[in-house]
Amino acid sequence: MLRSTFLAFGLCICAFQAAAQDIEITQRISGLDTPWGLAVLPDATVLVTEIDGRLLSFANGTAQTVSGTPKVDQNGQGGFLDITPARDFATSRTLFFTYAKAMRGGSGTALAAAELSKDGKTLDNLRDLFVMSQGSRVGRHFGSRVVEGTDGTLFMTIGDRGDDMTAQNLGLHNGSVIRVNRDGSVPRDNPFVGQAGALPEIWSYGHRNPQGAGLDLQGNLWVSEHGARGGDEVNRIKKGANFGWPVISYGRHYSGLKIGEGTSKTGMEQPQAYWDPSIAPSGLLVYSGRMFPEWRGDIFVGALKFNYISRLQGSPLREVAQIKTDQTARVRDIIEAPDGAIWFISVGNGSIYTITPK
Repeated sequence: MLRSTFLAFGLCICAFQAAAQDIEITQRISGLDTPWGLAVLPDATVLVTEIDGRLLSFANGTAQTVSGTPKVDQNGQGGFLDITPARDFATSRTLFFTYAKAMRGGSGTALAAAELSKDGKTLDNLRDLFVMSQGSRVGRHFGSRVVEGTDGTLFMTIGDRGDDMTAQNLGLHNGSVIRVNRDGSVPRDNPFVGQAGALPEIWSYGHRNPQGAGLDLQGNLWVSEHGARGGDEVNRIKKGANFGWPVISYGRHYSGLKIGEGTSKTGMEQPQAYWDPSIAPSGLLVYSGRMFPEWRGDIFVGALKFNYISRLQGSPLREVAQIKTDQTARVRDIIEAPDGAIWFISVGNGSIYTITPK
């Protein structure tokens, strides 16, 4: 029996004023067990990954478990992670997933694809598109989000797996954003193709633990990533760029000791925004403005630590508002549905909510 319950009309509606905008937060799904990734399909079906390996489907008032999912290696922060529908899902039925996969040396972050059957009950033709080069028995810093670029290539974020200096090693996938084609092959214009000692899938590196990712309205990739004690970042990703971890950081080690060489170094990118103290960011959305025109282009980031959704805008980028209610307890993922509603996962409540105009 499913632990989760589909709530067609919501259990709770919370209306309040947020940065001059009246909004309603409505509970849509409850009873989830450590939900991680969220997708809303064109027909309004909602798909949710749970870290233990389950994929749940909610449609027409019915909840069901989808079969045919990857075999995940649940280990600390690792398990079944992100889910993203292909841009052509309406015709291809293709879904992309990230998950922790058992491999030599422990487990590593993997990217998979499959087609959702027309009845929504099973995944067909499941295949790995990418598996990181080296596993680890450390149960932290897997990342991981998957985003389809405007050219159809796939970006996936990977954490440093708790081994910080590996994020500076182009011979490992740790602490990187990778880019592959939809069939898993390496695009010829990736920045390190043909470079001795570098893995060709790497698009950018020097990341600690990027758990949020999304495209802006111009098609640029942005990520949010965990710092240590302070120094959580929002970064605009650039081809071949080094984002500095652990050589530069705006945070400190949990012991209080200084990280690396300071906050800047030639040849290393600066964050577009950072938090100190840390908010533990997970899930990033750049909003289209479809339901909330005044939020067009704003960046929303979920906070696992302080239980709110951050709204950022401007240049330089800065936090301009917080959506903070009982419903925003440990926000793991945040997405925009096809109709422009904002959906988010609250791990603290084991629930999924929508944000819509009042």
